[in-house]
Amino acid sequence: MANTTGRVIIPGNPKDRLDLAQKVFDKHQADGANSELNNMASTYNWATAGAAIKPSQALHKKAEELKGEMEKTYRERDTEMAPIDKHLTATAKYLKGKYSDMPKKLSEWGFSIDDTPKKLKKKP
Repeated sequence: MANTTGRVIIPGNPKDRLDLAQKVFDKHQADGANSELNNMASTYNWATAGAAIKPSQALHKKAEELKGEMEKTYRERDTEMAPIDKHLTATAKYLKGKYSDMPKKLSEWGFSIDDTPKKLKKKP
């Protein structure tokens, strides 16, 4: 007796889904006129879907390459920004010390000043 309770797993990852689609399309093409998927042709035409697999895979590959380039660029940006961040922090501390009685004066240099009282931490 056949097991009819198994679940079909369709990957969530786009690359894995495209790989699965390629396998389904390859089997469909190999079976030719005898393919079970020909019964779906009125609504789902694998000839059309199959033609979209290679371009989709190429776009996915390009997106992954751009993602890697983006991450590399962010790392480069962060390296370049490190001295700027140190300057901003030091400047804020310096000006806050100089104008300790007038912290709003720091807004003249573009700093945002939050002078709302801090919330007291509740004791457990």
